[in-house]
This record gives sequence, C-alpha cells and structure tokens, in this order.
Amino acid sequence: MVWNWQQPGWPNFTWDKTRLAQAEQQFLIGAGTLVGAVKHLGVEEHNQITVEAISTEALTTSEIEGEILDRASVQSSIRKQLGLATDNRRVGPAERGIAEMMV
Repeated sequence: MVWNWQQPGWPNFTWDKTRLAQAEQQFLIGAGTLVGAVKHLGVEEHNQITVEAISTEALTTSEIEGEILDRASVQSSIRKQLGLATDNRRVGPAERGIAEMMV
C-alpha cells in the first residue's frame, strides 16, 4: 500500500467522481444500517461499542507507529476517560496516553 504522502502530486489530489460513486453509495447504505442498529442498543451496549471502536483505532494507530499495546489496558483507560466503570487494572503510560489522546 502506498501512503497518501507517497503519491505523486502530493498534496494536490484529483479524482474522478464517477469512479467513487458506487463505493460512496455502498458506504452510505452501510452507515445508515449502522445508525439504525445503534439506535436499538441499550446504554451499556452503546458504551461497549464506543470503547471497542476507539480502542481499535488507537491500537491500529499505535501499530502503524511500531508500538504494540495491550488491548485490555487501552480499553480500561478509555472507559476511565469516558467516565465509565473500569476493571481497575494497572494501565501503563503508553496505553493511558493513547486513551487520553483518542478521547
């Protein structure tokens, strides 16, 4: 995969709207389905999905930078940042830092 900053012409992008139309349509349908499903969740399920989404993004971002973090610690720290109940586990500075940055 070539990163955006490695593309010729970076940062001046051009695109063909017609080539993106089908992917955009699929995205919009999927997003609508997701929004509809989330509306039927209870508070705890909604909180858990939020924590999962934020922690997945945090772990992926850290992995790109070459740092492997503990998922459970990242999630515990994110829950704390969001004011949710935690399991009171010890969280390292890297996990705490990424959680603070993401929230």
